[in-house]
Amino acid sequence: MAELRLGPLLRYVDEDTATVWLEADRPATAEIRCDDGSAGSERTWQIAGHHYAIVTVTGLRPGASTPYRVLLDGREVWPLAGSSYPPSTIDTPAGEDGELRVAFGSCRWAAPPPDEPDPIGPDALDTLAHHIAEGTAPRPGLLVLLGDQIYADETSAATRAWLARRRDLGEPPWDQVADYEEYTHLYYESWLDPDIRWLLSTVPSCMIFDDHDVIDDWNTSHSWRADMRDTAWWNERIVGGLASYWVHQHLGNLSPAELAGDKLLAAIRAEDDGTELLRAFAARSDADPAHNRWSYRRDLGRTRLLMVDSRAARVLAEERRAMLDPDELDWLRRQIHPDGAFDHLLIGTSLPWLLPHAVHDVEAWSSALVRGNRGHRWSRRGERLRRAGDLEHWSAFPNSFDDLAGLLTAAADHPDAPATICVLSGDVHHAYTAEAHRSGTPMRSRVLQLTCSPVHNTIPGFMRVAFRLAWTRPARLLGRALTRHGRAPATSLTWSRLGGPWFGNQLMTLTLRGRAARLRLDQTRAEEPKARLETVLDTRLTD
Repeated sequence: MAELRLGPLLRYVDEDTATVWLEADRPATAEIRCDDGSAGSERTWQIAGHHYAIVTVTGLRPGASTPYRVLLDGREVWPLAGSSYPPSTIDTPAGEDGELRVAFGSCRWAAPPPDEPDPIGPDALDTLAHHIAEGTAPRPGLLVLLGDQIYADETSAATRAWLARRRDLGEPPWDQVADYEEYTHLYYESWLDPDIRWLLSTVPSCMIFDDHDVIDDWNTSHSWRADMRDTAWWNERIVGGLASYWVHQHLGNLSPAELAGDKLLAAIRAEDDGTELLRAFAARSDADPAHNRWSYRRDLGRTRLLMVDSRAARVLAEERRAMLDPDELDWLRRQIHPDGAFDHLLIGTSLPWLLPHAVHDVEAWSSALVRGNRGHRWSRRGERLRRAGDLEHWSAFPNSFDDLAGLLTAAADHPDAPATICVLSGDVHHAYTAEAHRSGTPMRSRVLQLTCSPVHNTIPGFMRVAFRLAWTRPARLLGRALTRHGRAPATSLTWSRLGGPWFGNQLMTLTLRGRAARLRLDQTRAEEPKARLETVLDTRLTD
């Protein structure tokens, strides 16, 4: 009999359709049955000995909360027998005028088993699951995970022990994951956590990768990539990383119409084993960023969410260095400036666009040095600094920083401008809020940077001090001196900090209704018998 190996994950939901992703332990027909009679089914397809399905559920009723079950070959496998969690439901929006809650964050180390101590404190997603299950917190309409859903290069003790039974950890890539099979183990470790499993089964999710989903500082620079490609182990690592991301995260980001039109998925479904098709796709996607678009759009009533790939879409040649390749930038421009209007525009990018001023200036300085603004010797120093300091955010791609600024300010100046334009980011293991400004005519929209990280991770004490200092006036003066030394160009706008930095395991939630917007930041607190979420910020973003 077929058993459920991983999932279900509720991914896409609109007024009458949804998608549910799962993995079975053998070939089977996967079926989703809802209590109201809506349903969907598909035959699993195979990658590297694993059997997956992404089922489209049709016939849902708008504005309804509908429990569902998962069947494999006609036998019920979800909810799990004896489960203490409430039934998994598909909650469809009622229409454009309803309230939308979007919870977001990034950077999640898998939590240890419940009987083991957690040295970095309670997991924010685990804690959110407890609150929702107990009815003490509202259920988000969407969970946006902004990168580092898994850590391929920082494995747990349990994973290292599992890897040691497969191969010699004295050989590269040592105690990091090496291939597709080892990536699947990371997803099991993260998503079989009972709280996370239930949460992801009942709250729709959007995901995008960041560096640790593949490797720390992935695609920092042209020379970084050349060094990696010279190793014997990198090709298998990147192919396994992109292939496993496509299966576990990317497919669920797509709408049912996009899934129906996906040529690769159709080809894999038609094969007995789609492994080689997927491997070829992953290899080509790494070699040519224009081969595949990982970025995507979701329209949530009158809110538009654009999830932007700020890792694989990079152009790394110094003379053309860009966060987004030309096709990707053109796609983003067309999505930001559609024919119709919306009340709120959300840009999800794993890396913050607006950083503390001193950090921004150091990144711009290093980029100017590498370009040769101060000569060859300083260029080498700039590359060493860029790698050592992880200086590869939007500010390290000055042209792209200004491109995004131009797109967002143009949207904010439009006669039908949204009430808010919010850039949602993670990566930096703390939370803060900032607002962009322009001298002269004010913009019609508020343009905001909302950064929330980590969900479950930590940051060294010296970096906490550094991030606090980076917003201060002395640090800003130092940053300006560095940009003058590097002859770096000035930015096209200014920005100011609104709040933060906040440190800890945390989640932000945007509540949107009409043109009104509210932001809340919740942090975990370790208490007995269960951890709880404590609100440390609750503020209106609109009048």
